[in-house]
Amino acid sequence: MTNSPPRSLITRLGIPPTLAWGYLGLLLFMIGDGVESGYLSPYLLDQGISESRAALLFTVYGVAAGIAAWLSGVLSELWGPRRVMWTGLGIWGAFQLLFLLAAIPLTSYPMMMLAYGLRGLGYPLFAYGFLVWVAGVTPRARLGTAMGWFWFAFTGGLPTLGSLVAGGLIPHIGAYATLWAALVLVAAGGLIALLLVRDDHGARRPGSAGEGPVATLLGSVTILWRNPRVGAGSVVRVINTASQFGFFVIMPIHFTRTVGFSLTQWLHLLSAMFATNIFANLLFGVVGDRFGWRRTIAWFGGAGCTLSTLLLFYVPDAAGPDFPLALLVAAFYGATLAGYVPLSALVPTLEPKHQGQALAALNLGAGASTFVGPAVVAVFVGPLGVEGVVWIFAGMYAVSSVLAHFLKLPDEPGTADARGAAAERGDAPEDTAAGAAPSPA
Repeated sequence: MTNSPPRSLITRLGIPPTLAWGYLGLLLFMIGDGVESGYLSPYLLDQGISESRAALLFTVYGVAAGIAAWLSGVLSELWGPRRVMWTGLGIWGAFQLLFLLAAIPLTSYPMMMLAYGLRGLGYPLFAYGFLVWVAGVTPRARLGTAMGWFWFAFTGGLPTLGSLVAGGLIPHIGAYATLWAALVLVAAGGLIALLLVRDDHGARRPGSAGEGPVATLLGSVTILWRNPRVGAGSVVRVINTASQFGFFVIMPIHFTRTVGFSLTQWLHLLSAMFATNIFANLLFGVVGDRFGWRRTIAWFGGAGCTLSTLLLFYVPDAAGPDFPLALLVAAFYGATLAGYVPLSALVPTLEPKHQGQALAALNLGAGASTFVGPAVVAVFVGPLGVEGVVWIFAGMYAVSSVLAHFLKLPDEPGTADARGAAAERGDAPEDTAAGAAPSPA
């Protein structure tokens, strides 16, 4: 039977056809979640909230998001991804309403802390619940591409398109009403994904069918040493974005006070960096399926970031405020960060019977990077300066390149060593049972 043209196009793009509406829903959800990213802090200052209190509010939000990122994989094993996504949508909507109807009008900081802090649980449950769903549905030969589309939708919404929506709405309807528009976008995206996706896997537990809640919860931590490859993958994930969060602390100061760029120029460099990252997420998902997941992580991610991190410091430091040249190295850095995209395909495949637990461990690494990066800066920028910190991050990336070579798939029927030439690559073997086309060598 010939597929209909839309379905055929979606399949050729590497999107699982049964989840196509889910990707659109995720994009809209993350646009809504990202609306506030560029202006909520100054808006709260205008409402009389002190800078230190606003910082604490965002810290609590970040901690909640990190916990939810870990729990998303655990709960997907217990409930199935669809129920986890409904929970995330419900939490986001309920606490956004509390934030808008009570916390902001009353300028109540304790209520803001409650509403906004707990709202931080919402988006990871929704987004990473969908990530588990993608991992459970997609044929292995195309899993890297499917994950690339996931990160394309995720980062395309937060913060890129979300900030653009805010910039377009605030001059016309004001900052407060724009927060209501964010709620509308999140609700629309969530309902599109959950009501229009008909795939049955969303209601199933992806693994651990005989395990209870406590065993599943503990398993998402013990898997780090039960399966050392998953543990190594989590370490690689920590390294992936550690420099990003560390550079948020030191690079604005370095580029504006030492190199000589204006703050506006730095912000434009930052925008170019992450605009490049969005499209590179998709590119390296495809490359991973063709070139091999481990190879892509090791060479484009680890080795690429080792080089781009050093160039991001030394090129502007030597050339001065040369904007076009700085734009090139910023875009190169943003692109190489995306070289780690195949991790989202590789790590759950390392533990096929506990994919949710493996993704929970990976998300734990993602959460850890948000404080590892700034911690490296806090400890070493004093004695070593910005240059020394940059070399530490470059060294971490070199270590991740080595670790990536050990992330081989398990020896079991239907996986790495049972697939002939694909097994030789040890990365993205053909999934003939799912009807996948052979990947080029």
